[in-house]
Amino acid sequence: MKTAEKLAAGWLLTLGFMFLSLSASALMQKNAMQKPILPGVRQVVDLPDFRNEEAINVLDNTAFNGLIFGVPTSVLGVWLALGVYRQNQQEKKAIKAQTSDQLQSTFYRMIQDNHGRITLVGFAMQSQLPPATAKQYLDEQAKLFNANFKVSEEGGISYHFDV
Repeated sequence: MKTAEKLAAGWLLTLGFMFLSLSASALMQKNAMQKPILPGVRQVVDLPDFRNEEAINVLDNTAFNGLIFGVPTSVLGVWLALGVYRQNQQEKKAIKAQTSDQLQSTFYRMIQDNHGRITLVGFAMQSQLPPATAKQYLDEQAKLFNANFKVSEEGGISYHFDV
């Protein structure tokens, strides 16, 4: 469904842009047609003052129709695009919240199972996080809960939380 909405928003924005550019083009042509011929050229060639009212009416209608079709089409395309964007942001928030909840659940379960002692490697394996991310998370939790750190002779870090 999301792909269809993206395609619809893209097509509507494209159509709206085409209609609006058609309208702008008609207005520019109309303005160019209505420019007076320079007085010096008119006297040399002896041109009559001529206005092509039919062409001006066609350009007016083209500009008006371009606006009538272009504005709603563009507005609808923008509305759909914003809807897809908001939906995407909400899904990202939901995924982030779910991941955070799972991480917190794993953290509390490990504290309870290990009587307050968690190792970096054990937490990284249980949470399936990269070691750097697991270390950052455990450091934040250690600061929050005033945990103690112990470094083994091999360089492994273990966190001791009071349960």
